[in-house]
Amino acid sequence: MSLSVSIKGLAGAILIGACLSSLSSCKKYLDIVPDNVGTLDYAFRNKNEAENYLFTCYSTMQRQYNTIVNPGFTLAAEIVYPTDPNGFAALNEAGFSLIKGIQTPSNPLINYWDGEGGAEPLFQAIRRCNIMLENIDQPIDLDTPTKNRWLAETRFLKAYYHYWLLRMYGPIPLVRENLPINASAEEVKIKRATLQESFDYVLSLLDEAIPNLPPTIQNPAQELGRITKVIALSFKAEILMTQASPLFNGNPDYAGFKDKDGRNLFPASYDATLWQKAATACKEAIDEAESVGIKFHTYIPVGNVLNMNDELKQVLTLQTAVTEKWENNLELIWAMNYGFNYQNYVIPRMTDKSVASVNQNPGSFSVPIATTDLFYTKNGVPINEDKNFDYINRYTTQAGDDANKNYIKLGYATAKVNFNRESRFYANLGFDGGIWFGNGVLDANNPRYVQGRGPTALAGPKSVGATNITGYWPKKLANYITVYDETFQTEHFKLPVIRLAGLYLLYAEALNEINGPTAETYEFIDRVRTRAGLKGVVESWQTYSSAPSKPLTKEGLRQIIHQERRIELCFEAQSGWDLRRWKELQNVLSRPLQGWNVYGENPSDYYQPRTVLIPVFGLKNYLWPIKTDNLVVNTNLTQNPNW
Repeated sequence: MSLSVSIKGLAGAILIGACLSSLSSCKKYLDIVPDNVGTLDYAFRNKNEAENYLFTCYSTMQRQYNTIVNPGFTLAAEIVYPTDPNGFAALNEAGFSLIKGIQTPSNPLINYWDGEGGAEPLFQAIRRCNIMLENIDQPIDLDTPTKNRWLAETRFLKAYYHYWLLRMYGPIPLVRENLPINASAEEVKIKRATLQESFDYVLSLLDEAIPNLPPTIQNPAQELGRITKVIALSFKAEILMTQASPLFNGNPDYAGFKDKDGRNLFPASYDATLWQKAATACKEAIDEAESVGIKFHTYIPVGNVLNMNDELKQVLTLQTAVTEKWENNLELIWAMNYGFNYQNYVIPRMTDKSVASVNQNPGSFSVPIATTDLFYTKNGVPINEDKNFDYINRYTTQAGDDANKNYIKLGYATAKVNFNRESRFYANLGFDGGIWFGNGVLDANNPRYVQGRGPTALAGPKSVGATNITGYWPKKLANYITVYDETFQTEHFKLPVIRLAGLYLLYAEALNEINGPTAETYEFIDRVRTRAGLKGVVESWQTYSSAPSKPLTKEGLRQIIHQERRIELCFEAQSGWDLRRWKELQNVLSRPLQGWNVYGENPSDYYQPRTVLIPVFGLKNYLWPIKTDNLVVNTNLTQNPNW
């Protein structure tokens, strides 16, 4: 009998009293040894085997970053997916169902606590990290520098898994070490730590890890994706920003949230010093990133690209900041080796052969009009503030003109709201009449364009709904080299977790919360805006906005920074987390999500906004429910508020 099996048997004996009525409910995070692992002696008998175990510790993180079960990607309603069980059964739809408000304590969606609904079991991953830490001294051929690096990587991973649970569930049980095989039934019933204890523990693990992590990866072919010092510092900055933000920093909604011993699980009051800690961490991460050569990505045309123009080069710089291979993308601080595998869901059918393949790939990730409205005008201010933008008549149509020919098909009728927008609008979005460079045609003088209306665009019976349900596609998530024609030829990429532009905006956000508008705050916002082809915040608002003083106050600049992050990082699995920590998600999801009337065949019918989904999001949804079974097994656990 392997040690794995024997320990599980002993653990079952220990828990039999607690699980008598529902043995199947004893959860994975209470196990001692992971599945499919032999004896610990074998797993750590030499350096090679121990390294394999380290990669096992990494594996959950890599698999976990499947975007369709990442709340950062699905919860912000940046993208909606037509969850039709008849037409779209091939895709796990649980993540896209979060905004429908249908999860319950008996059936939580994408349940990372237990590893259900497509989610990875994170307590099991933590347990593996503990086994690595406990047995790292066993291999006699393991040199000290390698050992210290592996310890640092494992501590980082342990912090990562705890943090993912923490930002979903709030205060969590801390698995500092694995339970012994002779643990009593009461010892197994681990209590939730307070929120402060939870953050402190995660940060302490990172502080232990950072000094022994390498500054860069010297052998990308073998090690790209392993943790470096700049990744850990950037991750620490993100954690401190989360702790300082309204959801977790003195949130009055959780003032009475106690455990069964009467302890307050959330802090009783707001702590302004948390923003300073976050700002310090952001600056340290930025300095480290820049010291190792991380800088803004710039698109360099390859030999088979013809007739490149400045507008298209700007669009491709912004698009390939996400879709460029990691080893060639100097802006990318951290990505997962799990690639973005859904390009067939984001590319319109632009050829007869791709239309004919609709039955194999029936659905599209669809972008609501509310998401498209986030993007600025070409003057760098919101569309409802720009004095020169015809906001009232934005849903009327006009033909593509010479001034916009590199963004919109010349002479093609499309909505006025698609004209005269910033370059990030055209880098992020595909739309009826919009230029789509790539997909097998790399001549900028004769590019493909989207035909989003009419029978060809629908490409299927209306009862199936085999079309984009809003009329906007998340173009940013398509590598321009990928071809969707008779066959699907994918140029893979790894969706960023952290890139330099996002880190700059985190720092600007922290600085504004500390001191309000300052020259340094503007500097870091404007670095991102300049790369996007826009003028600085102050100049843009004073020149073009109907609210020229907006960036001069803390509250006004906060709104600008939040919108800037939502624009810059759109579709990158960030906004769902940001909107939660800002406590703005309830407001975003309080309005019906709309798109165009995609079954209209002429412009006057097509460009009529219609509701595609009415989201449901209440105060309780800011934290995930703990599954009811866990509360039965572990009577020391307290359910999250309002569940």
